[in-house]
Amino acid sequence: MSNGETKEVILIGAGIMSATLGSLLKELVPDWKIKVFEKLDKTGEESSNEWNNAGTGHAALCELNYTKENPDGSVDIKKAININEQFQVSKQFWAYLVDSQLIRRPQEFIMPLPHMSLVQGQKNVEFLKRRHEAMSSNPLFASMEYATDHETLKKWIPLIMENRATTDAIAATKIDSGTDVNFGALTRLLFQQLESQGVEMHYQHSVDDLKRTRDGGWEVKVRDHAGGNLENHKADFVFIGCGGGSLHLLQKSGIPEGKGIGGFPVSGIFMSCTNQEIVEQHHAKVYGKAPVGAPPMSVPHLDTRYINNKKSLLFGPFAGFSPKFLKNGSMFDLITSVKPSNVLTMLSAGVKEMGLTKYLIEQVLQSKEKRMEQLREFVPNAKSEDWELVIAGQRVQVIKDTEEGGKGTLQFGTEVVTAGDGSIAALLGASPGASTAVPVMLDIIERCFPENIKEWEPKIKEMVPSYGLSLSENPELLQKVNQTTDRALGLDQNKAIHN
Repeated sequence: MSNGETKEVILIGAGIMSATLGSLLKELVPDWKIKVFEKLDKTGEESSNEWNNAGTGHAALCELNYTKENPDGSVDIKKAININEQFQVSKQFWAYLVDSQLIRRPQEFIMPLPHMSLVQGQKNVEFLKRRHEAMSSNPLFASMEYATDHETLKKWIPLIMENRATTDAIAATKIDSGTDVNFGALTRLLFQQLESQGVEMHYQHSVDDLKRTRDGGWEVKVRDHAGGNLENHKADFVFIGCGGGSLHLLQKSGIPEGKGIGGFPVSGIFMSCTNQEIVEQHHAKVYGKAPVGAPPMSVPHLDTRYINNKKSLLFGPFAGFSPKFLKNGSMFDLITSVKPSNVLTMLSAGVKEMGLTKYLIEQVLQSKEKRMEQLREFVPNAKSEDWELVIAGQRVQVIKDTEEGGKGTLQFGTEVVTAGDGSIAALLGASPGASTAVPVMLDIIERCFPENIKEWEPKIKEMVPSYGLSLSENPELLQKVNQTTDRALGLDQNKAIHN
């Protein structure tokens, strides 16, 4: 990397991750030159787009797959604490942007919405009770409520409880501090601000190749689809943040840290309610429990969404399969991602994940009526004519060799890969994804610019007051942070309006 004060930065992909990293860097080092290359003609059109993800502010308030049941029946909430802490970091940075008037209309991208977990069957009811006991004892989840009586549940989720047998064993937890986040709108707001600060935005430009330069930087070969010509751009630091497209570019970079990593694409399908009267009867994100043998990505949920200033209702996800790594990708994405360095890893995953293959085949072959049957487990009165299918985004699940899982282990989280010298970083993987954008990008900054962290730390703490601290271990700081972020993001005021 160059020794000068001003560095050249290239961000590949105009999604929420690049938008977040660009926003952080512009606050930390305003004089650095940043270029963004996006294959499509707009920002936030792939995984970040509001119709291509669940819009959940993932804070482990309702997602049962983040709390593991131990053999002795106790519930491990360590992962839930970690994910909640990460989302708290994202909220703090967004609040900073609003207070600094870098974002002026937070209601365009974030709304308060109760987050609920819902289970059926006596065994699951008992599990949820133990989960509630474990979580509500932690300051992060102290306001979580638990109920099994049908009258309370009718008040919480009237649409779900309508015409449900009173003898059904059913339980739910509810926490009002949940959020619905329009990551597409947030991405657009961030890039609008970055462009006004001098960041170069290049649409309809795709990166064909990346090569090291003698001075330790990078030469990036870019194809201009509008003009039809190839361009060479140089950078001291490159971030590969183009969703499913990141794996191919990581492989082209040739860095040893990227060797042996593979990816498996899974597409998402939701059902959207077309009857506004039904939409108005539900006000929450309600997550259930994945069927036995199904992967974590298949956790069913019934979600209130706010898209284009309109309240919507979605149910899913249903999985599909396409060899594309992006919704706007190529049918050859999967096969071309198999390299000599990852072929054994990929083959091992194929043998180990026969259950996932079977699950995907069953999902692909499902009729609409079969999907309606699953929806009716949530909404007993659901009618086919009130619901339509919506094709969501592509997610590439990371496959790599791990000590715990062995060769060819399928990963369900977000993976950051950085070069040893910090000159390039790539983001791979899926959920919790966008919700953790700020802590993940801060992690990249720490890894790639260790020589600058001491100088930048005061500014980082201004943007994220809890930086370097655990909110679950500092209840007073947690209370203060919640008050300031809720005020800045308008969550308290909106909560009073919508409850």
